[in-house]
Amino acid sequence: MCGITGFWGGERFEPAIAEKMARRIENRGPDDAGVWAEKAAGLALAHRRLSILELSSAGHQPMHSPCGRFTLVYNGEIYNHQDLREQLEAEGGAFEWRGHSDTETLLASLRHWGVPGALERLNGMFAFALWDASERTLFLARDRMGEKPLYYGRSGEAFLFGSELKALAAHPDWRGEVDRDALALYMRHNYVPAPWSIYLGIAKLPPAHFVAIREGGRAIGEPQCYWDLGTVAEQGAMAASGTAESLTDELDALLQDAVGRRMAADVPLGAFLSGGYDSTAVAALMQAQSERPIQTFTIGFHEEGYNEAVHARAVADHLGTDHTELYVTPEQAMAVIPKLPTIYDEPFSDSSQIPTYLVSQLARQHVTVSLSGDGGDELFCGYNRYFLGFKVWQKLRVLPPSARRFLSWGLQRAPGHTLDSMQRRLPKKWRVSNLADRLPKLAEVLSHKDGQSFYRNLVSHAKNPDQLVLGASEPPTILSQPERLPNLPGLREQMMYLDAMTYLPDDILTKVDRASMAVSLEARVPLLDHRLVEFAWRVPTEYKFREGQGKWLLRQVLYRYVPQQIMDRPKMGFGVPIEHWLRGPLREWAEELLDEKRLREEGFFDPAPIRKMWEEHVSGKRRWHYYLWDVLMFQAWLEEWGTR
Repeated sequence: MCGITGFWGGERFEPAIAEKMARRIENRGPDDAGVWAEKAAGLALAHRRLSILELSSAGHQPMHSPCGRFTLVYNGEIYNHQDLREQLEAEGGAFEWRGHSDTETLLASLRHWGVPGALERLNGMFAFALWDASERTLFLARDRMGEKPLYYGRSGEAFLFGSELKALAAHPDWRGEVDRDALALYMRHNYVPAPWSIYLGIAKLPPAHFVAIREGGRAIGEPQCYWDLGTVAEQGAMAASGTAESLTDELDALLQDAVGRRMAADVPLGAFLSGGYDSTAVAALMQAQSERPIQTFTIGFHEEGYNEAVHARAVADHLGTDHTELYVTPEQAMAVIPKLPTIYDEPFSDSSQIPTYLVSQLARQHVTVSLSGDGGDELFCGYNRYFLGFKVWQKLRVLPPSARRFLSWGLQRAPGHTLDSMQRRLPKKWRVSNLADRLPKLAEVLSHKDGQSFYRNLVSHAKNPDQLVLGASEPPTILSQPERLPNLPGLREQMMYLDAMTYLPDDILTKVDRASMAVSLEARVPLLDHRLVEFAWRVPTEYKFREGQGKWLLRQVLYRYVPQQIMDRPKMGFGVPIEHWLRGPLREWAEELLDEKRLREEGFFDPAPIRKMWEEHVSGKRRWHYYLWDVLMFQAWLEEWGTR
């Protein structure tokens, strides 16, 4: 795992600039560094290395092909690189290998098969930049599911790219103007979705795409897709078939291979273990393929409702892993908050970023690589919204649109906080918790005309961010353009597809990448092996959601390794009690960032609705912590990066 960056063109050309850009992301690669520059072209490539495979200088980057035509900087791991070496040798495309690094294999593959041909053959997580001296072209590419990040674009006279925005910001041509339209998207989603970034002129390369840049960085082509998840989902759903037994066997074999490939390392490795189905499946399959106890890591919280450490310990005891757990105090968790704007150098407000950083920090004290269970929910129907949200819409859709609109109108005017007070006189079993919050949400649900708009509302934070962000016009995304959806059997499948295209890469994988790389830990995600993704879309939905639960098929595999009685329990999130902290120990910090005069002077938000939410939250009248955390994380980011 590494960090890459570079520039092409600009007001001045100095290789030291690329070195400075790379130093900004030293945490991604503390073991080695390299810069290559071609003055005639005005191009510089830089690399920071976290040594995982081939610890010798044979893995040093930037790496040049023996013919001198190609130069590569690369971040990631190619899990099938030994297979590719055999293919290259059989076809006469191999190098005279200097070592056993996957970087060398990737470079040989790109030379032999070309960029599109090589990308189709790769099984891995990666982002890379390849300079073709013959064609005077720079290629940027990103892995299929978006595990590794890559930003690029023009700022001033220079074309810039890098694993993180902080690397781009070190270039002297950097402008760094906030894109208000992207800020509106952030307020809806709690992340900035690809291809946007928080800065004007700077884009994220979407997953499964590559782009060609020419003419000194002035001619930037349209990103090209080399693996289309929409086609995978549509064709898979159409061909879905198989018996429960055959599909369980196939999934078991695929998981064993995906996990086994990700256990290849020349450094110590372990696994995050929450005790949930996904992380337990990964840990179980690691242990099944290891001759000694694997290392597993869990953090726990003393607050009831946020602690999974007990369940993780039960799993670890059964599997016989070398288990490490750390119970985190509120003070330890809150101490992470000042670091967040530097770790996530773009506004990002999934509050589980805090425990993700803490468990990464814990793991890094013992290992350099840790496997993660992310991806199972999107592939195998694990989120509650896929069944509870789906169930709500199935019931509501039978009502005539006029009736839904009337009910919505009435609920919007219902005094929820008054009803909250009144229902306290009722027996507990008849009360509805947080009624003041639930009524407006139900009113919103009733107002939607179709399942797609219902789902967009369900996963949105700010429902009308244009009214909150001054001077913004929220761009359309796949969530607001149902015509871009593949032909899938129903709303539940559409939900899983949309999450795999948006929430998974831009929230979950972003969170894991930044948190782990902040402590120089490589996180690998076996469930996102593209063969598993393609298989999951060939599984009939009845084998994903069954017996009132999601991830049915994944659970059948897991029960071969861990007893069902250990595993079956209600699903928990991986979060922290932000709601209570904002009313208590974080109140002064939040009040300063949400000061009305400050908001008005900065000029990004309309202060009135934010102040209203804040006052209602601290008084206990409403629960606005999700929305307020979005604003607070932008404000904290602006304080760190806004003047640079």
